[in-house]
Amino acid sequence: MKNLKSIALALVVALATVSVSAQTKKIDATKSSINWLGKKVTGQHNGTVNFKEGALVFKGKKVVGGNFTVDMNSLTATDLQGEYQGKLNGHLKADDFFGTDKFPTAKLVFKKIATKAANVFAVTADLTIKGITKPVTFDLTTTANSATAKFNVDRTKYDIKYGSGSFFSNIGDKAINDEFELDVTLKF
Repeated sequence: MKNLKSIALALVVALATVSVSAQTKKIDATKSSINWLGKKVTGQHNGTVNFKEGALVFKGKKVVGGNFTVDMNSLTATDLQGEYQGKLNGHLKADDFFGTDKFPTAKLVFKKIATKAANVFAVTADLTIKGITKPVTFDLTTTANSATAKFNVDRTKYDIKYGSGSFFSNIGDKAINDEFELDVTLKF
């Protein structure tokens, strides 16, 4: 009887110390979305850019990692049509903006994750655009089959200075805000 209790106690201790294994959830790149918004003195433009691939890593319900690759050649304005859309898309893909011929992808890799509330995580990640890697921070909210985040990116940190009032003092009402907004929805 004493041996049976010892074995039972050993099993309980062993099971209690087994950690939850990590589970990688790959995103469905066709159902996930990145919407962008760029503002300037005289208005704004918005559009989309597509994921190539990506995944979040969970331990139980806690996010413990993530990495994503974005297809920068898919960058498109959705607030314009026809010739004006073509001109803006071409300019955004040119070297003075994202240089998609030389840098066809952007990457985001989670580096630090803290739990803020149930299913809400404060994330610090390395964002690489045009071969330049800088940290970004944002809140990530998860559900069983999705995750969302909204954050701003300072384009000048990635050598995208075109039309920046921070670098050019004589551009007046042609100034483009240094930060653009990303609204991200991940579907698993």
